[in-house]
Amino acid sequence: MYKSILVPIDMAHIAKGMAVIDIASAQADKDAHIILLNVVEEIPDWAAVELPSGILENSVRASQDRLETIASASGLDMEVEVRMGHSHKTILDVAEEKGVELIIIGSHQPGTQDYILGSTAAKVVRHARCSVLVVR
Repeated sequence: MYKSILVPIDMAHIAKGMAVIDIASAQADKDAHIILLNVVEEIPDWAAVELPSGILENSVRASQDRLETIASASGLDMEVEVRMGHSHKTILDVAEEKGVELIIIGSHQPGTQDYILGSTAAKVVRHARCSVLVVR
């Protein structure tokens, strides 16, 4: 059982995220702290100039609202955090900052590109300083 658990949620795969939250509650001590995290990928400057102004801020706000709704519906003590950055690096940074004992991350079925480049979950597994549980 763990006292501090980080659950990164990909907003494009929210159903998998809900399943991961259920697993986190099963792995948590009764007074555990669960952190829901969504990382909004930064857009390179050369691409950002073509996008409407405020699109990243709107994305962050929408993610924050959705995660807060999920957290309150769960009935668990959850902290909600949305950050901008590269997914795997930001997940690892938050895990270090918050001193989490376990990261529970969803993963898709790997394709050929994942064996060459590595998925976010694979990068987190390779570089995390705490336990990592990957859910497929």
